[in-house]
Amino acid sequence: MYFKKHLYILFLILALNLSFFSTNKLNANTFFIDDIEITEKLENNFNKEILINKGFKKAYIELISKLVQSKDLSKIKDIKLNEIKSMIETFSIKEEKFINKTYNLNLGVSFNKKEILNYLNRKNIFPSQIKEEKFLFIPILLDQSKNDIMVYSDNPMYDYWKLDNRREHLIEYVLPTEDLEDLNLIRKNYLEIENYDFKKIIEKYFIENSIIAVFFKNGDEIKVLSKIKVKNKQVIKSNSFNDIDLNKTDNLNTLIYNLKLIYEDFWKENNLINTSIKLPIMISLDNKNFELSLKFEETLNMLDLVNSFTVRKFDKDLIFYELIFNGTPQNFINLMEEHDFSLDTQNKIWNLK
Repeated sequence: MYFKKHLYILFLILALNLSFFSTNKLNANTFFIDDIEITEKLENNFNKEILINKGFKKAYIELISKLVQSKDLSKIKDIKLNEIKSMIETFSIKEEKFINKTYNLNLGVSFNKKEILNYLNRKNIFPSQIKEEKFLFIPILLDQSKNDIMVYSDNPMYDYWKLDNRREHLIEYVLPTEDLEDLNLIRKNYLEIENYDFKKIIEKYFIENSIIAVFFKNGDEIKVLSKIKVKNKQVIKSNSFNDIDLNKTDNLNTLIYNLKLIYEDFWKENNLINTSIKLPIMISLDNKNFELSLKFEETLNMLDLVNSFTVRKFDKDLIFYELIFNGTPQNFINLMEEHDFSLDTQNKIWNLK
């Protein structure tokens, strides 16, 4: 009995040490922006510190571009260097090279997550989870003046869409492969293309999210009907663009950039962190199930909606976690289910199985 009691205490100490001092937890408390490249000509007034400060600014811009919608960027882009530095946890010079009288610097910058979120909260900006996701993207061009439909060949949207890849973008686009059967199916439904569900085409790719973008071209006016499907939810967006000549690369790139911005904003809005909601949740689990406890803590560390968590208490049977969640109870339950956790929510203290 004496041995079992001390073994139990040793197990708890080990579990709590792993919980509070693990590297994963430290990393989860930061936003890390990697491979920031800065280049400067080597001249008499060359100053390495100034170059590093430029890297801090560049890393900050990339981070907030991932965190906030485009409508909020202008509120926080103009920020003093000292403010940026106050939110930096650590940084590392990954590489520095001198080539042809040019100094090349590669930085990695870690921002304190709590400081960043508090800063955005003071600016009355709700950030989004930095959640990268794949979307099947099917662009269909309808030339209304010629009554012609283009999906693969002669469709500049298909050819150029993936050429504009930006580091701050969260959506990775997967374009369909050229398929004669799919092409014939789309042509067959030409007259009702706005209402066609594209299910037969989408299901071939086994990708949960999709965007069907129908481009109606009428002279230099482009109207875009976007059917955006996220899991089982579908949203339809309609946008118009004037003075667009698809034969001009600049016009085409501008159209693609603006559309991707619309899709990025939609995705961020779908993953908002409402920092004004601070929901306390108490969860218990079997203290003998070390694997479950470790997996649970690793998951909490990864979730941006989890403001904080701690082990509140423990006894001979259970560990009790208290966490603050920036969302509704159902949001939390859904997130747990996505990560293969089962929760019994019948009592005030939920039980994790």
